[in-house]
Amino acid sequence: MTSERRHDIDWLRVIAIGLLLIYHIAIIFQPWAMFIGFIKSDEPIEALWIPMTMLNVWRIPLLFYVSGMGLYFALRKRNWKQLLLERTKRILLPFIFGIIAIAPLHMFIFQKYYNLPMGYYPHQGHLWFLGNIFVYVLLLLPLFYYLKKQQNSKIKRALSVLMSNPVAPLLISLFFVIEVSLLKPQIFALYAQTLHGFFYGFLAFFFGFLLVYSGESFWKNVLKWKWLYTVLALILYGVRFVLFGTETPGFLMTIESNCWIFGIFGFGYQYLNKPSETLSYLSQAAYPVYIIHMFVVYGGALFILPLRIPIILKFICIVTFTGLVCYLIYEFIIKKIGFLKLLFGLKNKLKKKNSKHVPLQIDNQQISKLVIDTSNNNLKKIKS
Repeated sequence: MTSERRHDIDWLRVIAIGLLLIYHIAIIFQPWAMFIGFIKSDEPIEALWIPMTMLNVWRIPLLFYVSGMGLYFALRKRNWKQLLLERTKRILLPFIFGIIAIAPLHMFIFQKYYNLPMGYYPHQGHLWFLGNIFVYVLLLLPLFYYLKKQQNSKIKRALSVLMSNPVAPLLISLFFVIEVSLLKPQIFALYAQTLHGFFYGFLAFFFGFLLVYSGESFWKNVLKWKWLYTVLALILYGVRFVLFGTETPGFLMTIESNCWIFGIFGFGYQYLNKPSETLSYLSQAAYPVYIIHMFVVYGGALFILPLRIPIILKFICIVTFTGLVCYLIYEFIIKKIGFLKLLFGLKNKLKKKNSKHVPLQIDNQQISKLVIDTSNNNLKKIKS
């Protein structure tokens, strides 16, 4: 199974980025939005934060897991030099371009909305994720390349046996528990540009690679026990919501996070591992949309928040505006301009030449043979 394209992993990446857009829009309607640099609605919808608190413990770790899995599939067809070059083009170049030209755009809109002095501030913003991923590739590539060369090693066989046990995926959480115990983040879901976010993402990326490397036993395991992981996650979320508000002790947050993720992997493996034209399109669009979505969200807030309409309608309008404008920018600008495709991490596929326009090249010896064969065939027909 690991030798084939995994459509469920592609779907999970698309879904996680879609949830990221909704999550960022929901922040606008929270009373503390401005403290983390978001435009804030004067009228909050605090009820939105109830489902968001469920999402925020697993949405970013899921993306790190999926990114590690993606590196495994990319490494199957490349040597380490090719992979490093490919990741430089796909991750580092858009990251640098985004710092210079994309992330400052939503700060311009923020300044305009609050009538602040206009200034240009290159910064990572929401693109911190790309910077982390590129560092993980640099740090882990020697180990991953070694494992690639050891496809029939004792390490792989041991991982395969281990991951056939339903408890094994939960044991991974021990490494995350150590991380939160050492760093003690005050807010678990504060991943952006923090040491906690860096090391938590590192672990998720690392284990994402290992889980695919271990073979099909892991996927059969999460498929079989998906309801167990999901029910455990719901129980832990219930405990967190009822007894602690939003922040349980770190070790419970990590176990809840991984339970959600392994349950999602199980359901995804069962229902999403199918090719489709929709997936092909969204899989290409998701990355550029992730890069541009923040200034589009802020732009929607700039025009929609001042309108005299019900607050829930404002939320729906910003969601609709963000989806539509991101689609238009991707479809009619990014996809159409060659150098922009490169800057947004897209492959610039060469058009295949039509075979009927390719001249047929036959040397003199082939022509002579063809003439002799034709003459012999004609003589045979006359004789008969």
